[in-house]
Amino acid sequence: MAAKPSIPKGTRDFSPVEMAKRNYIFNTIRDVYHLYGFQQIETPSMEMLSTLMGKYGEEGDKLLFKIQNSGDYFSGITDEELLSRNAVKLASRFCEKGLRYDLTVPFARYVVMHRDEITFPFKRYQIQPVWRADRPQKGRYREFYQCDADVVGSDSLLNEVELMQIVDTVFNRFGIRVCIKINNRKILSGIAEIIGESDKIVDITVAIDKLDKIGLENVNAELKEKGISDEAIAKLQPIILLSGTNAEKLATLKEVLSLSEIGMKGVQESEFILTTLETMGLKNEIELDLTLARGLNYYTGAIFEVKALDVQIGSITGGGRYDNLTGVFGMAGVSGVGISFGADRIFDVLNQLDLYPKEAVNGTQLLFVNFGEKEAAFAMGILAKARAAGIRAEIFPDEAKMKKQMSYANAKNIPFVAIVGENEMQDGKVMLKNMETGEQMLLTAEDLLASIQS
Repeated sequence: MAAKPSIPKGTRDFSPVEMAKRNYIFNTIRDVYHLYGFQQIETPSMEMLSTLMGKYGEEGDKLLFKIQNSGDYFSGITDEELLSRNAVKLASRFCEKGLRYDLTVPFARYVVMHRDEITFPFKRYQIQPVWRADRPQKGRYREFYQCDADVVGSDSLLNEVELMQIVDTVFNRFGIRVCIKINNRKILSGIAEIIGESDKIVDITVAIDKLDKIGLENVNAELKEKGISDEAIAKLQPIILLSGTNAEKLATLKEVLSLSEIGMKGVQESEFILTTLETMGLKNEIELDLTLARGLNYYTGAIFEVKALDVQIGSITGGGRYDNLTGVFGMAGVSGVGISFGADRIFDVLNQLDLYPKEAVNGTQLLFVNFGEKEAAFAMGILAKARAAGIRAEIFPDEAKMKKQMSYANAKNIPFVAIVGENEMQDGKVMLKNMETGEQMLLTAEDLLASIQS
């Protein structure tokens, strides 16, 4: 007996209806990117491991899918090395490529490789899948799409402002109520500095980024685990739990971080972004959230995260400023800032809230019934006119019983069925059936097309 087929955990098949919904998401995001002057690129699914490793922190390195070398991958490896069973070391010998973990690092590699062809500042977007060896759970997959937009070659905070406008516009078009959370890694560095733990900035940010998920007690336990003193953890509490309006939080931070140059720089940047956005009339709430850290090591300035207000799910968009990323690839001094829409989570949110417009998921609008060779030939002429008029139409390919063809139309949610029999051919007309109301009308080809288009 043949083995039952399956797919890897954390991956999914998508039906035609689901793909129609996903394309609605991609097209909406793409249209907004175009409005703001972004251009599309694509990069390969796999990158050299040397490109990917060391860019996402220790945790990210563990979650990279590595691709085994083709051919004799044992070549050049000693029996001693094999018998050592050192998985990490052997993996580095067996694998030189990996599936991309995100779109930002490959983009940085792209910029460095194509620097002579690029006009700076370079505004690019990319809509492609990424892969992470994460534990699959609700809203978290091993293969998922990102929809990134980045600007490189400009230090201006107007880029941050525009990216927040993009976020607001996209979710407004989707009809999803969101809270846009903003912070700055310079503020977090300043906090680490004033509590006397500057060298532990990565540990601090990774821990406090989990506040929403694991709670304050567990965050403090993780900080202690990482070697941060009780005194420093105590100093951290009021800062992490800071509340009030954005203006009130900024005022408090100016006092708390007054002795930290880097911290004050972060406050000034956040104030500029928030103040400028106030004049732009955003439809969604924007909040300065000091617990927002974004777990990735490469962020150096403003950081963003978007949460849906009406659905319990993780971040559906994120991003931030990264000053050092291209430097890793030998191109120093190029600053960048970007955002990434999590298409798969947005898909789940739109499904839960039933926010897809009806026209977004419509497939075929008109089905021609097939009663035989002559009838099909007559129908094909009108079918061609329907398609020329922009109507999504098809003909049932086989001569079959009416019941079977009607069942096909119902299964595909086709709203109109065109019936052409002997009598209709004699009259040079078509019987049009509305599948929702059951109403039938004998129409000329021109009237039929007009009826569907109206």
